[in-house]
Amino acid sequence: MALIVQKYGGSSLESAERIRAVAERIVATKKAGNDVVVVCSAMGDTTDELLDLAAQVNPTPPAREMDMLLTAGERISNSLVAMAVASYGVDVQSFTGSQAGVITTERHGNARIIDVTPGRVQEAVDAGKIAIVAGFQGVNRDTRDITTLGRGGSDTTAVALAAAMNADECEIYSDVDGVYTADPRIVSDARKLDKLCFEEMLELAASGSKILVLRSVEYARAFNVPMRVRSSYSNDTGTLVAGALEDIPMEEAVLSGVATDDTEAKITVLGIPDTPGEAAKLFRALADAEINIDMVLQNISTLEEKKTDITFTLPIPDRPRCMDLLSKLKESEGWGDVIYNDDVGKVSLVGAGMKSHPGVTADFTEALRDAGVNIEMITTSEIRITAVVRDADLAEATRAIHDRFDLGGDEPAVVYAGTGR
Repeated sequence: MALIVQKYGGSSLESAERIRAVAERIVATKKAGNDVVVVCSAMGDTTDELLDLAAQVNPTPPAREMDMLLTAGERISNSLVAMAVASYGVDVQSFTGSQAGVITTERHGNARIIDVTPGRVQEAVDAGKIAIVAGFQGVNRDTRDITTLGRGGSDTTAVALAAAMNADECEIYSDVDGVYTADPRIVSDARKLDKLCFEEMLELAASGSKILVLRSVEYARAFNVPMRVRSSYSNDTGTLVAGALEDIPMEEAVLSGVATDDTEAKITVLGIPDTPGEAAKLFRALADAEINIDMVLQNISTLEEKKTDITFTLPIPDRPRCMDLLSKLKESEGWGDVIYNDDVGKVSLVGAGMKSHPGVTADFTEALRDAGVNIEMITTSEIRITAVVRDADLAEATRAIHDRFDLGGDEPAVVYAGTGR
């Protein structure tokens, strides 16, 4: 008997009809001889609707109260799925994140899981019940306050439970049949991948692929939890994410896909003295403010003034805090101007085969050249090349790179609910 953890996203639970379809799939998994733990996201656009409602009441709501509000979405879908499962005559018990033993840091809105003590969930499973857990939420042990895990936190909840309960596999259900070589909403002939190693999926997730949240893949790799990305709208076996990069034979290494990200902005700080410690001041201030940065580029300093410019990318929602912080540093440190630009996007080519195929960077840049796309920043890793381009050019850049490396399939990709999540 295997223990399967299944996570269902909002598009899979957007209506009563979809909830009953999901319940039927859960029951079928149980009747096939498996123990089943299910993690549910909020229905459809519930989280966005709650955010909009909060903004109408208070444009700057207390973070604690916002978490109290947002966790209601998962509790609603949780109980409805449990009711639907019970209608098929199967024993079921639902749990909130705190009841399931998901212990987090105390940061409201973007807490991290520090421990999972799933005693009550395990008791339910041992009693032959299907256990259903509300995703995206946990509790801080010291304050005993409810916390949320940030966007996509239900993926992380599912993987953390799978790790804590030694599950055989963690299935992530969305509205696409697996991980594709590109966003199927942008590239019509994107091809579904049968398997990826953790490192490849980490790079894709970090580069903007929306099918899995980065933190969930990090957790899965750390605890060696096999993940399978599937659709709740079909019976396709999906994409398995498991194993390490070094386990892939060199002759079998391929380029996995192209990821896009239009959720980041670019900031350039001008006129920073080109002396030891100046860059450290900048990035320490950002770190202390818990502002995540991604790509970083430092220009060659001018010989006359011995000053340089530093450019980096960051999530667009962090822009207000970052610009306020940098404006104060600019005055106190005597730096030049601070320039903000959110009219950018990232396009990345990812794959283990990059190590054994010389000329990939040349082909990547030539593909963008032939498409008339200008590169504003570029960076590479062992298995990834990322370029920052104008946001308006992002879709064309994605298709150009996808075509250049012949990553397409023979059949059009299907997005069942239109979101890719």
